[in-house]
Amino acid sequence: MLHGAADVFLTVPGLLILVVIASATKGAVNVQTEALVVSALAWMWPTRTIRSQVLTMRERGYIQVARFSGTSGARIIVEEMMPNLLPYLAASFVGAVATAILASIGLEALGLGPQNQPTLGMTIYWGLYYTTVMRGLVWWWLPPILIIVLIFVGLFSISAGLDRIMNPRLRSTA
Repeated sequence: MLHGAADVFLTVPGLLILVVIASATKGAVNVQTEALVVSALAWMWPTRTIRSQVLTMRERGYIQVARFSGTSGARIIVEEMMPNLLPYLAASFVGAVATAILASIGLEALGLGPQNQPTLGMTIYWGLYYTTVMRGLVWWWLPPILIIVLIFVGLFSISAGLDRIMNPRLRSTA
């Protein structure tokens, strides 16, 4: 059921849905509404990829051995599958957060975000609206862009660190 819904929603571009919803609710958009809409569209890719990981994992030898030895399904999930799935879940979560931030900033930079609340995307929007790039007023648009870059570098560092901690092939023998 969930797999079918994800496949249906994956055929429609998420940005198009976000733009239509943001345009339809232009006056009523606040940060919470925007976050709800973005998060409602952010679950599809991770759901599909995690499902494929679980389906390939359940056919592996150690899962078959645990199943034939009489281990319960819940115990197989907790003790055998989750330790191998956690690095991928963490990477998917960090990727979903980065995608949601980028979608939110993109909507706001297009002027479809909350107009009366100070956000990074709205700062970029107002900088574009007042043509600050052409006038050389870098203090309008450079700080939010630097903050966005720092956020994404931080998210990438978290993802790389989690991969190094949880991936046995990347662990160093100290």
